[in-house]
Amino acid sequence: MSAPVIAIDGPSASGKGTIASRVAKRLGFHYLESGALYRLVALLSLREGTMQENRLVELAEEMDVLFDDGDILLGDEAVTEKVRSEPVGNRASEVAKVPGLRQALLRRQRAFRRPPGLVADGRDMGTVVFPDAELKVFLTASPEIRAERRYKQLIEKGIDANLRALSRDLRDRDERDAKRAVAPLVPAPDSQVLDSSALSIDEVVERIVGWCRERKLGGPA
Repeated sequence: MSAPVIAIDGPSASGKGTIASRVAKRLGFHYLESGALYRLVALLSLREGTMQENRLVELAEEMDVLFDDGDILLGDEAVTEKVRSEPVGNRASEVAKVPGLRQALLRRQRAFRRPPGLVADGRDMGTVVFPDAELKVFLTASPEIRAERRYKQLIEKGIDANLRALSRDLRDRDERDAKRAVAPLVPAPDSQVLDSSALSIDEVVERIVGWCRERKLGGPA
């Protein structure tokens, strides 16, 4: 029997990464931040100055990636902060439209599925990567709330940011992700849509863990 999967999808800055990692910890499951794989390819794409499909596929297949307790390693280089930057995020949205790259990363993403289970966050976890997931959540929030959250994150890290520009970038990225021909950002028909605009992180985690318990997923709380 295949290991169970909790798929958490949603737009940029919806909080899905933080939520998914906490849910995984509560359930005792493995965690996959699928967006980090696209951001890693985006980082390499920016460094090489390429958007050629064949090269992007090669980069996806060859990159040496390790997720280590919240840190992301590319070979021996710690790139956690670099892949979180806005330029890399914008390029990730562009490379995500390349069909060959999505196919290459699909194989890597599915390899994360192993016992006792997996919590995977991204944009097409429930629709494409794990269509048989036991629970699918589409986590969203208003563009204004998401921009404010991203702004606070950047300021806390000492990174200069412009709230209006962030809001504009998020709206543009939403539109690109929703309208792309391959795996557009849309809720799976059988997903639980959860608007976190007025909810705290703990409240969202409790809601999702509750749904998991109803489905007998995960170990003791």
